[in-house]
Amino acid sequence: MCHGSVSRAKSPTVSIGAEVTPLRGDFDAQSHCSQSSGTRLHSVFANRYSPFSRAVTLLELLVVIAILSLLIAVLLPSLAGARREAKAAVCATRLRELGRALHLYANDFDGRLMPLAYWSFEQIGDGPVNYWWGTDESTGVDFTRGFLHRYLAADAHASTVFECPEQPWGTYDPQGTSQSPTSTYGYNGYYLSPAHTPGWAFSVGDRPWLNVGKVRDAAQVFAFADAAIDLGGERPRNNALLDPPMLYQSAGVWSTNDYPTTAFRHDRRMQAAHVDGHVSPYAMQAGQITSSRFRIGSVGREPGPHYVPNWREW
Repeated sequence: MCHGSVSRAKSPTVSIGAEVTPLRGDFDAQSHCSQSSGTRLHSVFANRYSPFSRAVTLLELLVVIAILSLLIAVLLPSLAGARREAKAAVCATRLRELGRALHLYANDFDGRLMPLAYWSFEQIGDGPVNYWWGTDESTGVDFTRGFLHRYLAADAHASTVFECPEQPWGTYDPQGTSQSPTSTYGYNGYYLSPAHTPGWAFSVGDRPWLNVGKVRDAAQVFAFADAAIDLGGERPRNNALLDPPMLYQSAGVWSTNDYPTTAFRHDRRMQAAHVDGHVSPYAMQAGQITSSRFRIGSVGREPGPHYVPNWREW
């Protein structure tokens, strides 16, 4: 039906036999109605699918894409920063747990701080070296033999308290016989248990093995910290020894350590559990880094106050 303005007055007809034939006027009205409807339909589709309409839609899409790209560019650094802060928080929690376990160990051994390792024949015979985190043999790592195991969670293993989340398995080359993950934290055995620190016992073994109450300025001295070592490979190596920036030679004589092991992996910061149990971060500073590609070095250029506080008279 046509709803235009064409008059719907009845047109005269001519009868020819039994047929009724409309006159021209009625045909013209129907024709006008059909043409009017067709024109309207064509107009609707033309407006909806015109090149101008498609251009506007594309422009709007480009604007939306540009806005989303801008938002992503703004939010990504914030999200990455939040992820780093979350990892640092987990790391601090794990270091705090190690520090607490160290004190529990000391309480059970008349205040004596744990050794870094039992490694001499007199101590282990033909057995594997017993490190603070456990043992390492060709058959694998045994964390249950670590000195702190009884004071940690029952499921303590490499991917839990012994691993910094910023340096997970697969991001470093492992040391040891089994080439398995052990720990990415270093223990300050160089100062706390000199005679029981493999690699250095021959030079510092006559220095005292400390009780927790004998540590000078325990709030400054590192017990555990983020650690790694650069031995020239494509990736750093884990190192469970926290080596100082200088090495003891004899009374009053120290030499520069070319391979200190403090790792500044938390956005140019490291974290450490001190002997008194608290955890603090330290920023990386120029002149204290021996491996710029892996951000490994030391906090300060001298052994004191964080590694060997009384180093001048040690």
